[in-house]
Amino acid sequence: MTLTDLSNGFRDEDQQRYVQAVIHSRFADDRDQQECRYLMRFWWQLRMTYQEVSVEELRLNVGSRKLESVMELIDAIRSSHDEIDAWLASAVRTFPVVLDRGFRGASTAPAVTGASSDDVPDSADV
Repeated sequence: MTLTDLSNGFRDEDQQRYVQAVIHSRFADDRDQQECRYLMRFWWQLRMTYQEVSVEELRLNVGSRKLESVMELIDAIRSSHDEIDAWLASAVRTFPVVLDRGFRGASTAPAVTGASSDDVPDSADV
């Protein structure tokens, strides 16, 4: 089954972008590089009319839970705009936003070498 028809199945650009945002922020977790690579190819497929990824490649490289949801999205795109909206609501409830632990870890490091949380006064001490 080809996926080259998916870009034509959305109500409008906003719906298409929202679906892409959900795939990017809730499905593509770069801690699993292989799965992330194929989910991002699927993300791109949602806009392209040429083949970026196949269903077979998704089946081989995406975990079962996410794959099931991606296949539901494909069916929804081919069914109706309302089905896409229902998929979006379900995906947002089911899949949490992927946290970038590398960025978060770097942003919470002490600013000064040797500084610790003991060096910061409690609000009661101020």
